[in-house]
Amino acid sequence: MSGKDQSVVSKESLLSTKPGKQILKQGMFKSKGYKLFKKYKEEAENEFPNFAERFTDDLLREIKSDNSANSTQQEFSQEVGSSELILQNSQIPDIKSKLENREILKDRVLRILNSNFVKMTFPVFNALYDAAAEFSGIHDPKMRQNLVDGHIIAIDLSEPMDRIVDKDEDLDYLDDYKLMNPYILKIARKKISMGGEEVLKEFEEGFKDARVGQYIDTKLKSKPTSIAEEEMNQCYKKYRAVMGTAGRNMALAKRPLGEIFYLGMARAAESVGCGNEIEDSIKNEFVKIPSWPLYYSLLSNDVQKGFELTLKKSNLYLSDARLALELLPDGFSHREFLEFLFLTVEHYNHFWYNRLEKEKIWSKLSSNLPK
Repeated sequence: MSGKDQSVVSKESLLSTKPGKQILKQGMFKSKGYKLFKKYKEEAENEFPNFAERFTDDLLREIKSDNSANSTQQEFSQEVGSSELILQNSQIPDIKSKLENREILKDRVLRILNSNFVKMTFPVFNALYDAAAEFSGIHDPKMRQNLVDGHIIAIDLSEPMDRIVDKDEDLDYLDDYKLMNPYILKIARKKISMGGEEVLKEFEEGFKDARVGQYIDTKLKSKPTSIAEEEMNQCYKKYRAVMGTAGRNMALAKRPLGEIFYLGMARAAESVGCGNEIEDSIKNEFVKIPSWPLYYSLLSNDVQKGFELTLKKSNLYLSDARLALELLPDGFSHREFLEFLFLTVEHYNHFWYNRLEKEKIWSKLSSNLPK
């Protein structure tokens, strides 16, 4: 769970939650789940700089070789259904020229890679691919790199897109991100396609669902006081589509593992989404629109209760994720890894809820609720 906020996994933080104490206990006794998680986490940390270099080089190659950047921008806008995410034609030449400087481009790449969500997924995808390879008996290191890189890059596309829409960070770089977006998607598609036609098809369906979720998220911002539960479920497509599809594709979209991985990863991602909303509320001192905390707070007319129910919602998602473990084949090599992974998700959510309680900002959150 490495990312921007290392305090989540400090010993003190782990001792502050029940799942955190279980994590420490497993670490003390060197359980199989702990050892596997540690192995993949260390591999991801060691490999991350190389991944960032590959990503930068691929992006630079695409930007430099594009002689019709205007068309590229327009096509991307049509695909994602938003002109907000692209540049004006007059802006393109200067920004394209700037980003053809590798050092500048690498800086932008590292900025969008500096994300908890992105960094948490790297070891997970490697582990899922290895588990599926062990199950099928087919090991292909190059395929592993392409599929993992491709899905990480696809997930990373949500970072600049969210920052452009939310306008809450990296304000000086948003135009750079607008130029980069279409090329990021192109690179992701190319790498994912190495897994075959069915894998690419699953990715395209997942990407489409994620866009629907993002669209609903944006739409709900205009009517925060009348959000319905089904709309929140649709909004959460952005979590389950991205992670669920990636999980399925780590098994090359083949049943039964592909479907089991989808279930586990989709629900775990939705659970993390609840934790993200709690964390964001602390940092921003207002309840995110839309979010489960907002939905429950407005229905109960009680902000504190709204967050209590959000934590319960995160546990429900995680219970569904753990159902996937019961579907795994006998003797599955990475069962303990997934058990440990879900424990870290539970700790993450409880950590931020406990932090929120200590902050005692209920009145401020309440006063900032939409009327």
